This record gives sequence, structure tokens and C-alpha cells, in this order.
Amino acid sequence: MATSSSSRRARLLVVDDEPSMREFLTICLRRAGHEAEAVEGAAAALARLDERRFDLVITDLTMPGMSGMDLLRELGSRSEPPLVIMITAFATTDTAVEAMKLGAYDYLTKPFKVDEIQVVVQRALERVDLSSENKRLRDELRGVHSLEGMVGRSDAMQKVFELVRRVAPTRTNVLIRGESGTGKELVARALHNLGNRDEDSFVAVNCGAIPENLMESELFGHVKGAFTGAAGARDGVFVAAGAGTLFLDEVGELSLPMQVKLLRALQERKVRPVGGDREIEVGCRVVAATNRDLEAAIEAGEFRQDLYFRLDVVQVVLPPLRHRPEDVTPLVERFFERLNRELGRELRGITPEAMEWFLQHDYPGNVRELENLVERAVALETSDQLTAANLPAPRAASAITSVATLELPEEGTDLDQAVADLERHLIGAALRRTRGVRKEAAKLLGISFRSLRYRLDKLGIEVDRGEGDGG
Repeated sequence: MATSSSSRRARLLVVDDEPSMREFLTICLRRAGHEAEAVEGAAAALARLDERRFDLVITDLTMPGMSGMDLLRELGSRSEPPLVIMITAFATTDTAVEAMKLGAYDYLTKPFKVDEIQVVVQRALERVDLSSENKRLRDELRGVHSLEGMVGRSDAMQKVFELVRRVAPTRTNVLIRGESGTGKELVARALHNLGNRDEDSFVAVNCGAIPENLMESELFGHVKGAFTGAAGARDGVFVAAGAGTLFLDEVGELSLPMQVKLLRALQERKVRPVGGDREIEVGCRVVAATNRDLEAAIEAGEFRQDLYFRLDVVQVVLPPLRHRPEDVTPLVERFFERLNRELGRELRGITPEAMEWFLQHDYPGNVRELENLVERAVALETSDQLTAANLPAPRAASAITSVATLELPEEGTDLDQAVADLERHLIGAALRRTRGVRKEAAKLLGISFRSLRYRLDKLGIEVDRGEGDGG
């Protein structure tokens, strides 16, 4: 049963270049019990819609720059667009028809009465609730379980979803672990949206993509003149996140000096801008993510154990896609449905041969790779269905599968020693192939350079650095 709009507080976004109309509509909508925000143009609306979800957008038709009709078209290309009500002082039959064809719920002509706009908003929200309920029921019938954009019917992902739901309302720091492409930022956003901070900012920073000499300023901000080029003061991401969520992706790539400063910020809940003489209290929740083996990094002296414990209050581990094959079909269907619409295609479905290809693939790039493969196939398809014609040729079987033929000796074996021997053999083979260039060997082995360096030390392997070896 759909929830009546009068029983919940909806999120509404008003888009109008006239300040008086923005003020009128926000007051009117707030008095009706809704949460209403207003922006002065379509570009600002799109930026705000990237930051948070809204149930309904009420937009003027004629505005400087991007028009309300252009905004409607842009929103219609999104995977889950909000419902839109158009308003204008210059109504014509043609524009009304065009707006409705593009998906607008209704079209109102200025001036309108307070009760008129409230009735239209209420009916629109009832449509939103009904659509949400229908989608939920369709997902249940299809056996698809989802959480904030993530899809997974496997037991492993259901456990992840349950843990996220349980920890989201708390202030607890969370460490998300998983291979590249498994959806760590999606989990971070789910923790934010499902918690008590979803009305505040979600700020993400990739710790591996920012030069070390700029990292402190990025995290904590700086004052004017703190360094060459600091023409003005700037808040860091801790302050920018406010009472919301700060997502530190690839946290394992931080240098040791920066780890010390991050630890202090987490302990004291205060930051000092570069060049500043006062501390600023911060109230954001920190969610960190990594695909590194942090325990190995701690042993190698590359990551502080005290920082690890501060970040790892609750740990969410995302399994690689190859370990949950039952999730491939619903993921393919979800991506196909969205990309078919976004790319302007009208494919009728997916052939059994194409779906079988997706089920047989091993996905070293995980969910991100799967999405890219579906997008490529949808974009290049020339028939009326998605076929396997535009999917890559199957990979040759890895030589490592020969491990499956190993037999356990009658007298048993030392597993740790056997694993170490295999590791030593593969690392040696990779180094020989790359002529001692450790960075290239790490790529062949699918591990980071730091991880390879740690393993070389652990196994006592000495390497003559090859030409171009970086460290």
C-alpha cells in the first residue's frame, strides 16, 4: 500500500530564477510539512541533485542559461529521476504537451493559489510513493535484493547489507575492505544515506590520487599565505563534511607523516589548518576504504597500527564478484536496463548466449568491469537484442589452474611452507619476465608495489633492480 504524502516529510527542490517565487514556494511547501530547498537555476539544481536525493522538483520553464525543459530532459536521462512539476507564466499548448512527453507530472500556469500547488504536490508525491512500492514489489518478485544502488542476492552480500543497516545510524568509524571495483564508495554512501547524517554533506577524497605535499591542506585546509599559491584561506574536507560523512578512499596509500596527523584528528576531533594557529572542532563521521592488505603493511612498517585500530571499529568486507556468481545475473539486468535507457537504445533484452558469457567471465575488475562490459555491448549492438558479438573473446585459462592438479601427500604437508614455496615461485617468475622491474612484476601478480616489497622481505628474496624500477 502506498504511503500517503501527508504521513511523511518529503524532500522538495524548487528551481526558479525569481527570488520572490523561490521564497513563496518554499514557505508554502514547508507549511505543508515538507522539507523544501530552492536554487536559482537548472545548473545549480543538477549540482544539488548530485549531492542528495529529492522526491520532487518544481521548476520554472523560462530561466537564463539552461531552461526548465532542458533540466527536464537531463533528469529524464538519469537512472532514477525525481518527479517534476513545471511552472510558467507563459503557457502554451505545445510546451505543455512537450513537457508531459518528457515525463513531467504536471504543468501549472502562474499565478496559482497556495491550495492549488499543495494539491498538485500531494498528488505527485502519492505517485512517487506508488512507483517506489511497485518497484520494491517487482524487485522482490525477481528475487533481487538491493541496498542504496547495490544489488546482490548472494548470502555474502545480504550479510553486507545487514551490517550496513545496523551500523549506519551510529557514529562509529567504519573501514570498508575489498578489491578494486567491488563498490566500496557505494557502501560508504549507503552508510551515509541510511544514517542520521543523510541531510548533511557526503565528502569523498581519494588518498592515493593527491600529491603528498598537498594532502595535509586537502584534509585540514590552509590559511591565506600558508604556502606559495595560497592566495586565500580554504577549508579542508574535515570541515567541508560538517556533521555528515567523510569518505577516505585508498586510505592505505597515506604516507606515515600524514597517518600521524590523521590519527590525531580522529582522536581529538579537531584539525589545524596548514599555517594556522588555532584548531577547529569537527563533527563528521569517518568512513575509510582500502584494497590493501593493511595487516601486511603494518608488519612492513608502512601503516600505523594505532591508526588502523582507530579506523577499524567496524569492518565491512566486500567479496569479489567471482566469489558470488549468483549476483551476476541481477547485476547484468540492472545495468542493461539503465544503460539501454541512458544511451538511447531500444534493445528488447539479452540473449541467452550473452547472459551465459557474463556468467562464465571471471571479472578481475569486479562490478566496475561488469558495468563497463554491459555499457560497451549496449553501445555497439546492431541487432534488437544484446548479443555476445560485442563482448571480448574468452580469456585463455590461467596457468595457475594447474595448482588444482596438485595431490596431497599421504603423509600430509606443511601448508604454510607449501604456500610460501608457491608464492616464491610465482614472484620469481614475474621478476624474471620483467627483468627485475618490481613495479611491472607487481602488476603481473595483481598486487601493489608495496605489497610485493613486503613479500620479498618476508620470503628473503633479493632482487637486482631492473632498469626503470621505481623503488
